[in-house]
Amino acid sequence: MGADTKALRTRIRSVDSTLHLTKAMGLVASSKIRHATDVMNKSRQYAKAVKSIISLLTACNECKKSPYMREYRNGKTRIVIIAGDRGLAGGYNANVFRLARKYQDAEFLPIGKRACERYGEGYTSAEYFTLENGAQLSKKLCEEFSEGKFDRLGVIYTKYVSVMTQEAKIEWILPLTASEKKSNAGTIFEPDELTILNTAVPEYINGRLMGFIRESYASEVAARRMAMDSAGKNAQTMIDTLQLEYNRARQGAITQEITEIVAGSDAE
Repeated sequence: MGADTKALRTRIRSVDSTLHLTKAMGLVASSKIRHATDVMNKSRQYAKAVKSIISLLTACNECKKSPYMREYRNGKTRIVIIAGDRGLAGGYNANVFRLARKYQDAEFLPIGKRACERYGEGYTSAEYFTLENGAQLSKKLCEEFSEGKFDRLGVIYTKYVSVMTQEAKIEWILPLTASEKKSNAGTIFEPDELTILNTAVPEYINGRLMGFIRESYASEVAARRMAMDSAGKNAQTMIDTLQLEYNRARQGAITQEITEIVAGSDAE
């Protein structure tokens, strides 16, 4: 019985240590959520503004000559996949990789340590992915698309719905599709619509990428907070259960000792 109580004490201390760790990680994630969501919202606004300009340009007939509006031909697909830099974020990374499995024939370009571990060389940090990184990547993607190295460009990321809900999604950003807007009356493009479109596309791709990355990072932080909250609650429940077992075992040991003492006294 003594061995049982000792094992239970060791187990309780171990789970209590884990509980302290999950609380600390939950607090860190909570402290990051506000900043991450603020940056995400600003990125959304910028991406929306750039997208509206591209939408205006693609409505022009002249812009259909752009290489970025080339029709899908040889079936080559490239997908930028954005995953986390760390684990302990619940199903955040698993949901991204589950969606990626639907596009096994695609060529993947990973962003984030976990994505690089699975898909090879890429950008090892999503959290610290900068505008300069985005500009370089966007320029490279636009050049290779224009050269015909791939015909379709998509991004797998995690959409931030709320602190409790994040959803893995794929967005196709190249080739550009003709906008439903039929008129750009009142808008003057210099030198012409086609030149402006070809010049603006790399910035458009950069804006969309940065938006996806910031949204994914906000989703990762929120997912980690929820995972740590859940782990903390489970750890506390486990401690309560183990403590009850320990008290019962200890009471049983005391009862046995008393019984032995009484039996010994009767024998005398």
